[in-house]
Amino acid sequence: MFRGKVAVIGSGLVGSTTAYTLMLGGLFSEIVIIDINRDKAEGDALDIAHGVSFVKPVNVYAGDYSDCADADIIIITAGVAQKEGETRIALLKRNIEVLKSIINGISAHAPDDVILLMVTNPVDILTYATYKLSSLPKNRVIGSGTVLDTSRLKYMISKRTGIDARNCHTYIIGEHGDSEVAAWSITNIGGMSMNEFCRYTKKCDLRDLDDMYLRVKNSAYEIIEKKSATYYAIATAVARICECIAGDENSILTVSSIFDGQYGIQDIALSVPTKVGGDGVENILEVPFSKEELKGLLSSAETLRALVKEIGL
Repeated sequence: MFRGKVAVIGSGLVGSTTAYTLMLGGLFSEIVIIDINRDKAEGDALDIAHGVSFVKPVNVYAGDYSDCADADIIIITAGVAQKEGETRIALLKRNIEVLKSIINGISAHAPDDVILLMVTNPVDILTYATYKLSSLPKNRVIGSGTVLDTSRLKYMISKRTGIDARNCHTYIIGEHGDSEVAAWSITNIGGMSMNEFCRYTKKCDLRDLDDMYLRVKNSAYEIIEKKSATYYAIATAVARICECIAGDENSILTVSSIFDGQYGIQDIALSVPTKVGGDGVENILEVPFSKEELKGLLSSAETLRALVKEIGL
């Protein structure tokens, strides 16, 4: 049963921006922000709450883990910050201990039908760790995965072709990070493949595809170098995932989820086109990627599996 409440764990730049974005979206009647720094959480909640007269009725406040008791979705954004030049994977060991404490707090209060949405990086490994540390079924543990990366690629394609980003259909699959893969074989604009569209319009070529992929993969590093953190676009990506769950949309998003034999991949979290609805992950789609893309997806899975093994999960 949808109760209309979301809890955001972590009141840093990503957490506070996510709470603000959710307030604007009008998805929930109750938003609670939880942070080890209670003053920061209270300040953010008050700042956001002062704008509620302009949006749908919503109660925004700071709380603690006991306020997770009737939450529909718990969004985890807490963790140590990514440093300039630091890969997402390098964050792993510093963030895993933070996660253990969070899961203990959540598990003591959250309802059995709650959905945990992991946003903290490295998101795939922390999504898998959340599944292992919690008692929730696979479908109720989700990572933001490559939802943002996919949006970045749509943006790149739009800028290069002049087509509305909403009509540029593509996916980034695999790890949210250095081993991610652009699924060019299933990318299309108006029903035309990218190769066909480039030949038809003469606005792009194969070299552009490689450039767009590299720019997507390095986007976070570029933004962090310029302004120390990324938070606006990931907040909108998280809000979109919440919208799919709250509305039981059964939409297709590249969330990170626990694989159970799809593509020959077992017991690891990564991203492919996935049906997302009211119960979380409804179905992981087995898409006919090209051989090269499938090879990249399997390689991405092995990269993550090696790191999971290293931390003993």
